[in-house]
Amino acid sequence: MEEIDLKELFDFIKSKIYILILAIIVVVIGGCIYSFKIKIPTYKSSATIILASGENTNSTEIQNDIALNQKLVSTYSEIVRSRKVLSAVITNMNLDYSYEELCNKVSVQAVENTEIITISVVDKNAMKAQQITNNISTEFASEVTEIYNVKNVKILDYANYSRKPNNVNYVKEIIIYILSGGILGLAILFIIFYFDNTVKTDEQVENRLSLPILGRIPLDVNKKNDGKTKDELVAHLKPKSSISENIRTIRTNLQFSSIKENMKVILVASSISGEGKSFISSNLSVAFAQTKKKVLIIDCDIRRGKLHKILNCKDEKGLSDLLISNDDVNDYIIKTSINNLYLITRGTIAPNPSELLSSNRMKKLIADLKTRFDYIILDGVPVNGLSDSLILSKIVDKTVVIASVGYTPNDLLLNTKKSLENVGADIAGIVVNKVKAPKNSYYSKYYE
Repeated sequence: MEEIDLKELFDFIKSKIYILILAIIVVVIGGCIYSFKIKIPTYKSSATIILASGENTNSTEIQNDIALNQKLVSTYSEIVRSRKVLSAVITNMNLDYSYEELCNKVSVQAVENTEIITISVVDKNAMKAQQITNNISTEFASEVTEIYNVKNVKILDYANYSRKPNNVNYVKEIIIYILSGGILGLAILFIIFYFDNTVKTDEQVENRLSLPILGRIPLDVNKKNDGKTKDELVAHLKPKSSISENIRTIRTNLQFSSIKENMKVILVASSISGEGKSFISSNLSVAFAQTKKKVLIIDCDIRRGKLHKILNCKDEKGLSDLLISNDDVNDYIIKTSINNLYLITRGTIAPNPSELLSSNRMKKLIADLKTRFDYIILDGVPVNGLSDSLILSKIVDKTVVIASVGYTPNDLLLNTKKSLENVGADIAGIVVNKVKAPKNSYYSKYYE
């Protein structure tokens, strides 16, 4: 059984607090409907009976009578609920209850260290509850007199008419519903947390993979994604935004990670589709271009690449076409609308992307491009299930892995790391995407 990190659990509950609130609301509404609309009020009437001592004047005899009466309390309590007594009450009052039904309405309680017993009856009719209680008390006294041939049973207090239901306490019930809803909500959240294998926090990624966090891309929960790919270049369109600052942090951390090396070619890969790989690779290329360096970004996702849409360029011919031809690479390099940023699109969808990427032509192409550009960003494909990024990781200087909070499975992320390490990839670190942004801070949401 995997150990549960209490801090992670607490942070997860905070992030999903709406589920807890929703559970409380649902339980309170359901409980109120039951209490106010469905629940039938019942009324309780009680009479007290004392087992009076005899007419003895000797104190010792009086004490003996009291002790005897206290021992008989349990016996008398059973007599109250006996078939003979209750059947007589049913007959006397012409009740439409069976013995079992009436017995379930009657309770007897002995007052500790006294000779007093309390007979109580609960019924939805307050007057009937009062009448049944008094009738039982009378029948009980008569029955005890007949059985024991004594007259030491006295009715101390007859039952009164109860105007207030005994099973209705709205304030108490609402408090119970709130607590029950809270417990239910916490139970649901715990189950979700326990069985949810996705990345929950950036700290979790760092601890489990023992790799540095290059940057954190925030998720703005207050803004819906409109799906317009032209808005994904936030580093270009909103260079002063907080999300652009995070992109620049990734750029800086990458530069520091290879301060002793000549890092020029960077692969951006992910574990599965939909983690924001193309968003990060395109914005990272913009961030490098903003340093007045000549940057080339290559769409190596020959199957589903979309960099041409993000950078608003045509995809008439691209990487796949270049790799199967002897054309001049200059014919495939597109100058984008962003200064210092160039693009090679994915090209024609090919049936054998892995073979093309592992070819000598691809290695020579990268070697040639390194002499022409300061930085080359390769937008790869998901590692799990495809070998394309593993192939590319062997011909680049650094590999950046993307993980998405609440989306990337931990086991697949760990498998991505192991797979890259097995082929000798130099992993620069992890970029954690869709990190929940603090309240009252400005972020923009642009994701793949």
